[in-house]
Amino acid sequence: MSHDSSQPSLQPFVNSLGLTMVPLAPGEYRRGSDRGEWDEAPTHLVTLTQPFYLAATPVTNAQYEAFDPSHRALRGCHGLSRDDDEAVLFVTWWQAVAFCEWLAHQEGREYRLPTEAEWEYACRAGTATRFWNGPELPPEYHRAQAFDWYPQPVPLVVGQQPPNPWGLHDMHGLVEEWCLDGYGPYPADAVVDPVGDPAELRVTRGGSHNTELDYLRSANRGAAYPDDAHWLLGFRLALGPAPATPPARQAPPPRWAHAVSTAPVTWPEPSDRPLWQPPRRYVLIDEGADGPLFAQHNHCPAITWCANGDLLACWFTCRTERGREMNIAASRLRWGANEWEPADVFLAVADRNMTGSALFHHPDGSLWHFNGLEAGHGWAQLALIARVSQDHGVTWTSRFIDRRHRPHNQVIANVVQTSTGRLLLCCDAVWSGNGGTAVHLSDDGGQSWRDPSEGQPPPRFAARAKGSWIAGIHGALVELADGSLLAYGRGDSIDDRMPASRSTDGGETWTYEASPWPPLSGGQRLVLLRLAEGPLLFCSFTDPSGAREPVGLPTIDAAGQPRTIHGLFAAVSYDDGQTWPVIKSLTPGAGSGELDGGAWTGIFQPSATQAEPRGYLACTQSPDGIIHLVSSALYYHFNLAWLEQPMPAE
Repeated sequence: MSHDSSQPSLQPFVNSLGLTMVPLAPGEYRRGSDRGEWDEAPTHLVTLTQPFYLAATPVTNAQYEAFDPSHRALRGCHGLSRDDDEAVLFVTWWQAVAFCEWLAHQEGREYRLPTEAEWEYACRAGTATRFWNGPELPPEYHRAQAFDWYPQPVPLVVGQQPPNPWGLHDMHGLVEEWCLDGYGPYPADAVVDPVGDPAELRVTRGGSHNTELDYLRSANRGAAYPDDAHWLLGFRLALGPAPATPPARQAPPPRWAHAVSTAPVTWPEPSDRPLWQPPRRYVLIDEGADGPLFAQHNHCPAITWCANGDLLACWFTCRTERGREMNIAASRLRWGANEWEPADVFLAVADRNMTGSALFHHPDGSLWHFNGLEAGHGWAQLALIARVSQDHGVTWTSRFIDRRHRPHNQVIANVVQTSTGRLLLCCDAVWSGNGGTAVHLSDDGGQSWRDPSEGQPPPRFAARAKGSWIAGIHGALVELADGSLLAYGRGDSIDDRMPASRSTDGGETWTYEASPWPPLSGGQRLVLLRLAEGPLLFCSFTDPSGAREPVGLPTIDAAGQPRTIHGLFAAVSYDDGQTWPVIKSLTPGAGSGELDGGAWTGIFQPSATQAEPRGYLACTQSPDGIIHLVSSALYYHFNLAWLEQPMPAE
């Protein structure tokens, strides 16, 4: 790592807002880390050919509010950044760019955001260690650097710790700082004045308060949508002409987007012949994979059909469910194929937990993907995004449904359009195992959404009580013939049964009662779906996870004899849930060998009456009548005629 001493020297100065601008000479360094996160590799030589200035400290509240006085209303959110001299928070990339342009006009100077390459060069300041001050960050630089569900208030006054060797303060862990670049993969070769990828995400650097220390390293990379703003994000100024280098070449398309057929298919008519295929894995990730796909933990799926005949499934992939490394993976089962393709990344926003996904085939033919987006780790403070595809899931456009990082935005794989055209999207209202499901509503085809439970107190989930959201987390709902809604959920049991919720006003309010079903617990999620043939389909599990004495569920076999089944089952109702005359185990039966259900399910041994003991379920029915059910790792394929066929006699 070196400076170019042949360039004319620049002098530090203090600008009109009181920011000290530090001159940095051209030079070179090795960017990235081969021992860090997956997106920090490969390390490569970066050469910066032009001198530039960088502010000694991040922009403060007082400095930013000289441009945007309305920002003052955001001071003190979560108890953070109340004072004039604390780092400004809750600023989007667009607002940071607008601030730079405003100040450039005020002073007649070329203010801008730093490129990612400039930021790491300045942070390292000639060092090659994890932090500019060594292999570990000294305690005096720490600001609540640990996991917690909610941010802990800490002082964010700029310039309080010693600067790095080049005179720059707060490069590790005060606030994440917006960079000019789009976020994309690193090149393998040496680069000169790089400007990043032409992507919709923007790079953030430096880590922040309320973040684990590993995310504060010099090499660590973050990303965010440019419209995002929260309590971890701030910025600092650069000064000088922006590099004129062409943007980096984009990466090749992921597997699920490669060579996808664009022609709609002619679906065969639903068959009255029973159809069942034994479960097989749809989560196909190399053993030992550690980013951007992770072999350790894959869970929480969603699935839909495409007009070209394909199936598309997505789920989160991570080391731990609360981790910031979590990405969304996807796989495609192509029309006429028997096996799912190996997974690839579907959505990754670096260093943001991505808990909760839903896929929906919109009546207009488009595909919709809904997802939660954390500020950092955990899933207690999620924003809500929607992505839309017009080409069978090959390309997607993104926007926020709710930019506020808050409860009520943990997406569940249940999206319904009612007979009135209203769209309903289920989202957990809490981050814990009880507390209910909020329902976001749209009456304009998904262009705008509202949460009728916002600002309402948590309901009391008891028989005949009334509240503003569904009883039980991971809720699923369906419209009944009379236009009312029925929903089931996990937890919040009523009379030791799974809670049922009913709404007669389109999901605005709900009343509660006990359902006929056993309750669910950890690692389990239900499905409730209106089949094209008319009946309701309910899929769930006979016993809560870890039940000391599993009791199973009674059914009748082909000989008319009572049988008790355990694990994953399907039930069918022909009278909108008043009775459920069809109850059938979704088991491949004895002799099928051990199966790996992934996630919290693990290895299990099916038998004639024992199916998968737990998993997170998601379901779609394609126009040919086939029901496509996924659990945490396994794909089930059957139709209504098979469900209506009694299980074999003992």
